[in-house]
Amino acid sequence: MIGLNNLKPAKGSKHRKKIVGRGVGSGHGRTSTRGSKGQKARSGDGSKKIGFEGGQMPIFRRIPKRGFNNPFRKKYEIVNIGSLNKFDSGSEITPQVLKKAGLIGNTNFVKILAVGDIKKALTVKVAAFSKSAIEKINAAGGKVEIVK
Repeated sequence: MIGLNNLKPAKGSKHRKKIVGRGVGSGHGRTSTRGSKGQKARSGDGSKKIGFEGGQMPIFRRIPKRGFNNPFRKKYEIVNIGSLNKFDSGSEITPQVLKKAGLIGNTNFVKILAVGDIKKALTVKVAAFSKSAIEKINAAGGKVEIVK
């Protein structure tokens, strides 16, 4: 009969803790199952920081570095004026509308370039325009508004 007094763990589920460093006769003495010498045999040196190459000069320190990467740079998404023809005449074009239409990714900085022709009168409200894009939108009867 099974009761709380005679329950046992499943066979093979319990393991004896490996005891190391207790003499050669134990079978786990001398090098304490760590092999012989080297970085991984030392205490606390098993893990290295990212980019560590075994003491060799790391690649990111070997390659030359030039210029300056501005972390505050505004990256503009480019939209050609010809792709604005898919919108209805008289509609207002904003970065949110362009994102929903799949013309841009995740940004509010959009620049309209004058590649292609526009045939509809649209109100375009984005961060930047090329001069010729402004002329083409105005010539089609639309309006241009620069939004910060």
